[in-house]
Amino acid sequence: MGRRKSNIQWIVVFLAIWFVLPVAAQDDDIFGIERKLKSRTRKSESELGNVFRNVIGGVSFEIGGGAGYHSNTMRFGSEEPSAYPITSVITESVTDINPEDTLGFRGGNFAFPFQLGVKLNLFDLLEIGGGYGREWGNMDALRLQDYRFNFESNTYTFDKLYGSVGLILYDAGKRRSFLNYRYRKYSGSNHYMQSERRLRMQQDYPWRFLVDAEFGQLFIRQPYDSRLSIDKPFYSIGFRIEKEFSEYTKMFFRPAITFREFSYDQGLENLELQQINQQLFTIQAGVALRLPATKRCKVPGCGVVMKHLHNGVEYRGSSIWNMQHRKVGQW
Repeated sequence: MGRRKSNIQWIVVFLAIWFVLPVAAQDDDIFGIERKLKSRTRKSESELGNVFRNVIGGVSFEIGGGAGYHSNTMRFGSEEPSAYPITSVITESVTDINPEDTLGFRGGNFAFPFQLGVKLNLFDLLEIGGGYGREWGNMDALRLQDYRFNFESNTYTFDKLYGSVGLILYDAGKRRSFLNYRYRKYSGSNHYMQSERRLRMQQDYPWRFLVDAEFGQLFIRQPYDSRLSIDKPFYSIGFRIEKEFSEYTKMFFRPAITFREFSYDQGLENLELQQINQQLFTIQAGVALRLPATKRCKVPGCGVVMKHLHNGVEYRGSSIWNMQHRKVGQW
């Protein structure tokens, strides 16, 4: 009888170890990792802090520069052609241009833009933002056969304030959707193809492609001619290629074309304005830093380097310069 009672006690102890201790271990989260990170994990213990961190997680700051070439056209027509700084390669002054004549001057030179910007990611579909830029460049005389339309200087400096909007064409999320669509024809019992699909979806894909537009206003800081003015806004269309180095850092490459218009006022009584239409072809490169929505883990003794949970709040264990979910060979 006593032996039977002893056996029952051991069974009770075994059941307690089997059912109770795993539950306690999950509640304590000894190693700082939940079994599953939910798709909408909390970033802060307070509601306001959680909302704030989710918002700043889509904000990034960027700096970039590049080089370009601008092409200019002027459709010249005036009742007093001799009042303009038009010369020829043969004579210093031009007297054979009639008021009825319309001349098409052309010219171009190089420019070097630089800009600082901020962007907000909206649902991995759109990016909106804005910023400040400066451009240094050269401007030669506009030409038409033997004629030259001369300016006071051959250098200029412009400032700009701009807004931007971009459409995300392809990124890691869209790549996963594409792979799911591509492998849809294979049965779930086809373990080889399903394993291949999962492996490809789990691969790091650091590339992102966008088509974007910028629009804003130019401000003259150092004109190539004092009679130059800018009244109309500019707009730009570009194709942006990005490569991520970590979840929060990336570099970008952006070829673009910008359309601008300038007014040249000679100061005549009849208020003539000669319009200079410009197309600026640029190639820009730069780096961007996204603000981390997840706080750095400071729990004593926690050595987890991946994103993990403590009391239902998500933390990161790595610097923003490193991948947050590193794989073999990335440690």
